[in-house]
Amino acid sequence: MSDFTNDRFRIDGKVAIVTGAGGRGNSIGRAYAVGLANAGARVVVADLNREGAEHVADEINAAGGRAVAAQVDIADEASVTAMMDAAVAAFGGLDILVNNAALMVEAVGTPLIQTGIADFEKLMRVNVTGALICSKAAVPLFAARGGGKIVNQISAGAFPAQTSYGISKIALLGLTTTLATELGRMNVNVNAIAPGMTMSDAGKALTPEESPFVQAAMARVVKQPRGLPQDLVGTLLLLCSPAGDWITGQAFNVDGGFIMRN
Repeated sequence: MSDFTNDRFRIDGKVAIVTGAGGRGNSIGRAYAVGLANAGARVVVADLNREGAEHVADEINAAGGRAVAAQVDIADEASVTAMMDAAVAAFGGLDILVNNAALMVEAVGTPLIQTGIADFEKLMRVNVTGALICSKAAVPLFAARGGGKIVNQISAGAFPAQTSYGISKIALLGLTTTLATELGRMNVNVNAIAPGMTMSDAGKALTPEESPFVQAAMARVVKQPRGLPQDLVGTLLLLCSPAGDWITGQAFNVDGGFIMRN
């Protein structure tokens, strides 16, 4: 048995897909893709926005990493299959899936009781079913490599859920624990990250500094009310690397103490 070293946080040669990694400029998905590449992974930058995905992939390659872009609609099974095929064609397989793509800004402005059923179903199709579609498509590729890691992006807004967006994210937590239970014997770890108020472009648009919600949260958070997308990458690397091999079925709140658990 060897002692622990920082090398266990490396993921050299691993292949990762990050969905929602090319949209909205300074995004969490971009930070995840760049962070995984910096730790040694080859990254498929996937997004509905092809131009955005290509921009992030080009950024990674220009810095000496290895990345390709893939346009994907995670709510469409054929599109997700094509994304998986792109990972195999470019890098030979898959080891890490980060289910980051979601509808957010579109989902929090209308009270649930006033939300159209078609809009609610679209939200759940993208935020929950989309993660399931991607996970199901990844499992055969994980099996071919002897295991894998899935990280789902939930939200502090799920604890408690008070918007339709929060409902989708607490459902995604249920998907996380269910997949962890079913896939553990296949050596597949499934966990979730729940960011707090993050200063991504989308986050700043959703929670401007002057909003009452932000002011109330700032009074409640014990350490740092708002974080940067890069502040989430350390938790991601723990969950995707050998350092996190004994962690599954968990949700990690990365939010400065906004959500606390006993």
